[in-house]
Amino acid sequence: MNSEMKTTALVIGATGGIGGAVARRLLARGWRIRALNRDAAKVSRNEPAFDWVQGDAMNAGDVLKAAEGVGLIVHAVNPPGYRDWETLVLPMLDNTIAAARAVGARIVLPGNIYNFGPDALPTPTEESPQHPTTKKGAIRVEMEERLKAASQSGAGAIIVRAGDFFGPGTTANSWFSSGLVTPGKPVGTIRNPGRRGIGHQWAYLPDMAETIAQLIERADRLPPFSVYHMEGFWDADGMQMAEAIKRVAGGKAKIGGFPWWIVPLAAPFVPVMREIKEMRYLWKLPVRMRNTRLVAELGKEPQTPIDEAVRTSLVALGCLPESHHQAAADLIGQPSQNAG
Repeated sequence: MNSEMKTTALVIGATGGIGGAVARRLLARGWRIRALNRDAAKVSRNEPAFDWVQGDAMNAGDVLKAAEGVGLIVHAVNPPGYRDWETLVLPMLDNTIAAARAVGARIVLPGNIYNFGPDALPTPTEESPQHPTTKKGAIRVEMEERLKAASQSGAGAIIVRAGDFFGPGTTANSWFSSGLVTPGKPVGTIRNPGRRGIGHQWAYLPDMAETIAQLIERADRLPPFSVYHMEGFWDADGMQMAEAIKRVAGGKAKIGGFPWWIVPLAAPFVPVMREIKEMRYLWKLPVRMRNTRLVAELGKEPQTPIDEAVRTSLVALGCLPESHHQAAADLIGQPSQNAG
């Protein structure tokens, strides 16, 4: 692999939260970023530093063409609005795998906790059994199985599993931006989906991006198939995230419960509600992935202080007044002071 290939990455899903965060972090570390999108001309105005390529992740030819000359493919694409996972997710990944095999690239997949069923809880490791009880969990398991098979035939893979995402660029389907607060509005009532006493695991996108970037730079010394868990922000009693939001927003907001009663009523008519209903078990039980393997590799996990992460997230969502904008803008895209 020549030196240009080693520092050129194709990002599929660069307009999404995690895809964009990883792309920007790699760019800051000197990588050339190629990004695939169905409307490259439009999105290029928002991220002109990326080399945008017109194409569709569902089209194998488009992915292969975009992958020519790259040494890394970040597969961070998901169907919008939680829709059509059963018909879109695996074909898109198969196209990425085929392209990676053809050009000799390594694949990076941002993962999550959906893989694990109740038998692996409350502290699943990277090697825990994967017996999910949900459709999305089963698809996640199959994605990783296909990557493992690909790693045995020339296309290495790095998977980083993390908790619920929050941070700048997070989609409207995230719990932080659609449950706890309302984008574009000052923080009045914080709707906490958790139960007091039940821990919950969160992942701040810039920290996950930095973690992935550090692993990528060590890729040559990693196994062909590498899986790591992030600790992220562990909300030990289910109230710390809500209390951090209240604190950062000035201390006057009220913390209430999420209206779970509406979910089964809306599920037959609203696709995202069906998904929320299916994944509710993650709020009823504590799930804490340990980062022992990650720390053994990196020395420490990049972790931004929670108030700093929450402030930046609220500013990005338009939930804090203008006075907070510059302080938070200075933090977006910058490595955490603990990033190592």
